[in-house]
Amino acid sequence: MKLKICGMRYEDNIRAIATIEPDYLGFIFFEGSSRHVSASIPTVSASIKKVGVFVNASYDTIVEKMNTYQLQAVQLHGEETPEFCQSLHMLNVEIIKVFSIKNEFNFDLLSPYETVCDFFLFDTKGPLAGGNGYCFNWSVLEKYPSSKPYFLSGGIGLENLDQLQEFKNSPAATYCHAVDVNSQFEMAPAKKDKKLLEKFKHLL
Repeated sequence: MKLKICGMRYEDNIRAIATIEPDYLGFIFFEGSSRHVSASIPTVSASIKKVGVFVNASYDTIVEKMNTYQLQAVQLHGEETPEFCQSLHMLNVEIIKVFSIKNEFNFDLLSPYETVCDFFLFDTKGPLAGGNGYCFNWSVLEKYPSSKPYFLSGGIGLENLDQLQEFKNSPAATYCHAVDVNSQFEMAPAKKDKKLLEKFKHLL
C-alpha cells in the first residue's frame, strides 16, 4: 500500500517529512482546519504527489491553489457533485472524492462518481470534516462493490499496525490503494513526528 501523509503546513517540517519519501503529501486549504495552509510550500521530490484538500471550495479557488502550489491531486471533502468533480477532472489533475463512514455506508452513493474521480477516500464520520482522530469500522468495506482504487483514512496510527496487516490480507483491501495518516502522528496541529512516521512506513 502507498502512504499519504496529510495535514502538512510548516516548511521545515515538510522538508523533513519529505525525506521519508511518502507517495503523497496532503495540504489542507480549508480555513476551518487547524492545519490550514496559508504560506508557501517548499519544493519536494517529483516522486511525491502534492494533494490539495478542499471542503466545498469554489472552482476558481481550487484552480488558483492548484496553480499556486503546483498540486498534482485534489481531494474533495465536502458535498461536491459529480458534475463539479468532472469539471476539475478535465484539468488533468487527479481527483480524490471523500466519503465518511461510521458503522455502515450506502455504497450506492459512489456510482455517480465512478467516471469522474480517480480515487475514493473513506474517512471517519465525525464532528469535523477530517482529522477526527479515530477509525471507522473497516469491516464495512467488505461490501465495497467497486474496482475503483481507494484511500483508507481516519485516525490511523502505530497502534493500528496489527489491524492494518489483518486488513491488508482481507478481501476488503483488494482495491485499497493507499493509507492516509494525519493526526495520530502529530506533536502539534500540522507538525508531524518524523521518527514515528519512519517507523510506520517501515512496518506498513
